Amino acid sequence: MSLKSIAAKIFASIVDKQTSKWSSKPVAIQEKVFRNLIEKAQDTVFGKDHDFSTITSYKDFQGKVPVRDYEALRPYVDQVVAGESNILWPGKPLYYAKTSGTTSGAKFIPITKESMPEHVKAARNAILSYIHETGKSAFVDSKMIFLQGSPVMTDKNGVQLGRLSGIVAHYVPSYLQKNRMPSWETNCIEDWETKVEAIIDETLPENMGVISGIPSWVQMYFERIVQRTGKKVGDVFSNFNLFIYGGVNFEPYRPRFEQLIGRKVDSIELFPASEGFFAYQDKQNEKGMLLLLDAGIFYEFIPADRFYEENPPRLTIGEVEIGVNYVLIISTTAGLWAYNIGDTIAFTSTSPYKVIVTGRIKHYISASGEHVIGKEVEQAIKEAAQEHQVIINEFTVAPQLAPPDGELPYHEWFIEYGESPANIEAFKATLDLKMRAQNSYYDDLITGKILQPLVITTVPENGFKDYMKTIGKLGGQNKLPRLSNDRKIAEVLERQVKD
Repeated sequence: MSLKSIAAKIFASIVDKQTSKWSSKPVAIQEKVFRNLIEKAQDTVFGKDHDFSTITSYKDFQGKVPVRDYEALRPYVDQVVAGESNILWPGKPLYYAKTSGTTSGAKFIPITKESMPEHVKAARNAILSYIHETGKSAFVDSKMIFLQGSPVMTDKNGVQLGRLSGIVAHYVPSYLQKNRMPSWETNCIEDWETKVEAIIDETLPENMGVISGIPSWVQMYFERIVQRTGKKVGDVFSNFNLFIYGGVNFEPYRPRFEQLIGRKVDSIELFPASEGFFAYQDKQNEKGMLLLLDAGIFYEFIPADRFYEENPPRLTIGEVEIGVNYVLIISTTAGLWAYNIGDTIAFTSTSPYKVIVTGRIKHYISASGEHVIGKEVEQAIKEAAQEHQVIINEFTVAPQLAPPDGELPYHEWFIEYGESPANIEAFKATLDLKMRAQNSYYDDLITGKILQPLVITTVPENGFKDYMKTIGKLGGQNKLPRLSNDRKIAEVLERQVKD
């Protein structure tokens, strides 16, 4: 065992004790975070506009600071981006993380000197937590690849602008620099397909132990390795035993990954976003990710089924329940206040507090009142695929409200298979039954003949990759929506299927 490996175990033990300390008193820790945020921001423009100097409790905060999304907070963000100081948070940001908004165009999310270290610490602690639980630390001596956006930055009125994953690339600890791949030059390649080929060139000769990235794009990397070498990824990289991922649910991809790798590997799920690093998986055999309550983020939770009410309830950490779907609201040391990031979560544990990501509040199907969410379609297709020994490369679902010939409306599933079902009709019937078991409203609509059972449209190989390419979102941190309440994605995919 190397000195680096031994040191990693010692450090992991220290971090585990620190984590146990804050996670054992969640309400008190969140109260401390809340008071620190209010105190620090009292003299900002936002703080003065919302009377922070008079806020002594969360109830005061709730009465003075409404929940906002990016568009509603934009007047303040625009002042920050214009170069003004002390708008949302004292001083100016260190960076702007540029993200692609579906309704607001490009978003510029501030990252400050207080918030940036929390991104880095959370990513580090996720790995150390794994080491402490499993005792496995040999991988720290192997090569590690992080499939991410370009680290190249541009200047925006004196502040560096880039993609979050590219910004984080500047903070890789010195003790990992020699292990880290790809090279800086390769990481700066903008065209995703060119970048993947360059990454393969660099990694094939190396002793890869850890591979990290959004599952859909890591899958593309794995598929190209298999095509190029004629071998399973696990044979090419015999010491590859840890996959780190975030951004989407891995379960629909897991069978295809195991097929490409040729064996099972451990995995760590992360919940990072430009707005903050919220949670990471701390136990291999427990469902859910540990919610980071001591990371400069004050959390609120709105029951998703009441989100669109005029005055929905805003709950704090001590008021949540296991299994309820909540919209995640955050206030942070980056100056985001009662901010709706768009994600929905559910708690799997309250001792300690652990969450799963259930979807996006704007990504759902409720064209007929069914309110189907991402977690439900992902679970249904996982169970149906297992039952029929099908491998799914990618999928998305959209409603069809105006089918031809006067048919009843239906949900249309666009699926790209790794291994197709032997009997498509049987697979479709099973998938529909699984979906009805997941969502009682959907079941009622089928039973009441408001909807007909789902329809599957097979997407040709690389169809989803081609779709992402057509909208300029191939690779990096871009994700395909699992659900749409309209047919914008469906119409593009339909044209591909016909062609």
